[in-house]
Amino acid sequence: MAENKSKNKQNPKETLILLCLAVAIVITALEGMGYDPIGWLKEKLSGGISYCEDDMQVHFIDVGQGDCTYITAGGVSMLIDCGEASEYELVEAYLNKLGVKRIDYVVATHPHSDHMGGMSEVIDNYKIGEVIFPYLDDSDFPTSKYFENFLDSCDAKGLEITEARAGSVINIGDARAEIIAPLSDDYSGANDYSIGIILTHGSNDFIFTGDAERLAETEMLESGRLREVDVYKVGHHGSDTSTSADFLKAISPDYAVIMCGEGNSYGHPHDVIVKRLEKYVRQIYRTDINGSIVFESDGINMKIRAEREN
Repeated sequence: MAENKSKNKQNPKETLILLCLAVAIVITALEGMGYDPIGWLKEKLSGGISYCEDDMQVHFIDVGQGDCTYITAGGVSMLIDCGEASEYELVEAYLNKLGVKRIDYVVATHPHSDHMGGMSEVIDNYKIGEVIFPYLDDSDFPTSKYFENFLDSCDAKGLEITEARAGSVINIGDARAEIIAPLSDDYSGANDYSIGIILTHGSNDFIFTGDAERLAETEMLESGRLREVDVYKVGHHGSDTSTSADFLKAISPDYAVIMCGEGNSYGHPHDVIVKRLEKYVRQIYRTDINGSIVFESDGINMKIRAEREN
């Protein structure tokens, strides 16, 4: 006669409980030995990207027909451009609402008033760590009052102006801002002197190129410093002098932000550039339509808030 054998089946819930207990014991033991298993797991789940302790915010501030971007992470901040002098009160109100008292790095991408017209007021009214400006040939230095005020404000606060050098890196909390332009010291126009920056926070990348035109874009392409990014602050307010097809293909952004004024006299952004962007990006944001736009990064994911929806 065949012997009857009873089969003892493990309860699935009991198995799960035992597994969780085992994992908890292992994690506790590893932490006791000085390891960080949770951080290791986050890094692996994020594709090997270093985990960021601090969130980063990038504020594209609506200053009409001009540029103004405020970046903050881990208590460190950077302001890239500030718009016309006429927009300073708007910028001040925006920054004060964020509780800004000090700006660690002030970047004036190039000497045009729609980018740095109000820079002297920024320097006068906030604690400033460092001012960064591109090299200019003597013949290219502007004689405008706003630029004279900028130099006077730096002098009054004892701030030496740091010349932008490609390859220099600025740490903004867990974020890393690498200067990628300008790459020459003699251009025919001020736009190509624009400071270019790639901002990296974990797996999220942004690129800022001021008003750099095709010549400067070609130099960036040839430098080998470009890579695919998540967010592109569109060059020169969406003018057809910038955002060449080769440049856009190299950076292949998911999102584009065009900073321009409603009904501006330049016709920015130009239709050809908008159509070119639409071939690459998931969504285009425009300050003339959306107002100020904020990107929040935790190093892996991003949240986007716009003052006005399309």
